[in-house]
Amino acid sequence: MSKKKICFIAQFPPPIHGLSKAVETLYNSQLNEKYEFDKVNITNNKFFILNLIKIARCKADLFYFTISQTKGGNLRDLIVFKLLEKQKKKCLIHLHGGYYRKLIDHDLPEWQKRENYKAIEKLTGAIVLGPSLKYIFEGMLPEEKIYTVPNCVDDEYLISDEEFEKKVKTISERKIKHILYLSNFIKSKGYPEVLEMAKLEKERVEAGEEPRFHFDFAGIFFEQEEEAFFWDYIHQHQIEGFITYHGVVTGNEKYELLKQSDIFILLTRYPREGQPISILEAMGNGMMIIATNYAGIPDVAKNGVNGVIISVDRPSKSLFNQLLSITDNVLRSTEKTNRDKIMHHFTQQKYIDNMFSVYRDCITLINDQ
Repeated sequence: MSKKKICFIAQFPPPIHGLSKAVETLYNSQLNEKYEFDKVNITNNKFFILNLIKIARCKADLFYFTISQTKGGNLRDLIVFKLLEKQKKKCLIHLHGGYYRKLIDHDLPEWQKRENYKAIEKLTGAIVLGPSLKYIFEGMLPEEKIYTVPNCVDDEYLISDEEFEKKVKTISERKIKHILYLSNFIKSKGYPEVLEMAKLEKERVEAGEEPRFHFDFAGIFFEQEEEAFFWDYIHQHQIEGFITYHGVVTGNEKYELLKQSDIFILLTRYPREGQPISILEAMGNGMMIIATNYAGIPDVAKNGVNGVIISVDRPSKSLFNQLLSITDNVLRSTEKTNRDKIMHHFTQQKYIDNMFSVYRDCITLINDQ
């Protein structure tokens, strides 16, 4: 019996970000042994016409499509949906974010909203990142066609059990705890608030207190204005000694940064946020989480269990004071809880297994029609 064919219509690296990395992990997984994979890389819109031709010619049993959350990207997606519909091809979409429903209900013209609703109701299924995001497709698809598949931590970015045990045992030896911001540099991701905390730490040290924290930043600047703001703030408040900017980290450099850090912080209210992979990576590498109760984050991190989960309008100063109250025992216990959760529910293999279940269900549904 020949293998069923699945065609990925998705963004592949480069550049590397949460979506493209998840797609690449899946495409290169052992699911290749169960299905025949093909791909149409939609990262570069310059190849849009060529990509449409590839899609039209592809004889896949199922098209796996990672959809956009922008106005322009949605127009592209509608064209792809229409092509698949005309050729009676089956499509499963994967939403790596939490903004799509707001986009089509509030940001698009009425005709475009209608076309989205018509396209979605014809789908074989839709995948969201967590239970709190299932509402996005409610009223558009039957509940049994809305699947939940959380993100994962790639194996290459998980420290070993031995390294984790050593990290936990030596918490008290590390008098200065490293707080990590690892994300794109977009103000709504919360990096200005982390800079403010570094300023508060400097003020505390200048008042004669022992230093407690060092702030590590890693990620890419997409806008020159963001980069200028970052460095201007550092120089203006003279906090260079409390901050290290590591640039864009991958491979061993990222692995080492995750290993050395104690607390992860992401105070995001980014409109298109989904379920940040960086939070999962931090938890898997033995870090306490400081984050907002926003988008898909509540599905993976709870206040008082995995760290400090706050509302999006919490002042930086009160949060910093709460950080100062965290003891080594609390940090040790939280790190163990977070590591255990990732190893049981958010590993690379678990992600692949979850996706296999969705593919199997969709292809079974197609065969039964």
